[in-house]
Amino acid sequence: MTRVAVVGATGAVGTTMLTLLRERDFPASEIVPFASERSAGRELDGLAVRALRDGPELDGFDLVLFSAGSGVSREWAPRFVERGATVIDNSSCWRMDPEVPLVVAEVNPEALGSHKGIIANPNCTAMQALVVLKPIHAAAGLERIVFSSYQSTSGTGARAIQELTDQAHAMLHGMEPPAPSVYPHQIAFNVLPQVETFKDGDDYTTEERKVIGESRKILGLPELRITVTCARVPVINCHSEALNIETRQDLSPEACRELLQKARGVIVVDEPAAGRYPLPSEASGRDEVFVGRIRRDESNPRTLNLWVVGDNLRKGAATNAIQIAELLVGARREGAPVAV
Repeated sequence: MTRVAVVGATGAVGTTMLTLLRERDFPASEIVPFASERSAGRELDGLAVRALRDGPELDGFDLVLFSAGSGVSREWAPRFVERGATVIDNSSCWRMDPEVPLVVAEVNPEALGSHKGIIANPNCTAMQALVVLKPIHAAAGLERIVFSSYQSTSGTGARAIQELTDQAHAMLHGMEPPAPSVYPHQIAFNVLPQVETFKDGDDYTTEERKVIGESRKILGLPELRITVTCARVPVINCHSEALNIETRQDLSPEACRELLQKARGVIVVDEPAAGRYPLPSEASGRDEVFVGRIRRDESNPRTLNLWVVGDNLRKGAATNAIQIAELLVGARREGAPVAV
């Protein structure tokens, strides 16, 4: 059995991790939630939250799941590793470190064999797309991707969800909406063409740069031509994406559907004339990635359009971290090179 810690356990992703460990019957001898000092003593899923502080309480863990932000991960992940644990980190802290594997369970599990104590969990927006893109690349080769995302407020956290619901409630009742505090503009009944921040005069946001860099690293395609626009939409949960994909070899929509119907972790919902296509309202709470609206781009050869939807708290974050943990534990049982 495996002793597991969850750091950042009181956040949206951390609480989802705790739920999934139970739902998936993860073989843990003990699960210990850690959070900030102000959350110490709080009960989560029947477990008492411990404050994250240096000392003997950090000892004896086999696996540590982090979802507490880059600053916390940079400071505390190495401390757990020094004590013999393997860390699976959900922040952006380690993702582009060449010494740290960046892993999507269905896409590049073989990368786990190179870990030195820390494994990075990818950006949620990139992750759900890559579950769909990997089998397409294997069959026809990826040449170029035009990637547009429509991201829910749960990706920002509980305060963002509250901001959306408070503003929407006020507007629906003829009142002035509360001023935005989480987002730079009102999110209710609006679309913001900015996810995260602009830095150093870059015209792309930090979120867009993450999708570009992480997609290239995970697919092993450092020269992949990819351009990204990320928008925040007034949806509580699940990110939606429009992907325009140019392949090296021609891939018909029919062949693409057949390919994705066999892909692990993917559900094809593609009967647009009957009103059946992926929707956030139907993907929420699910661990699979949903794809539909598969059709040719008539303006460019060897190019397809797809619509992809996934639960950003589950597959986009918590589920993939638990899947990585399951792969590590499974490998240890079988005596394979990938081990906790």
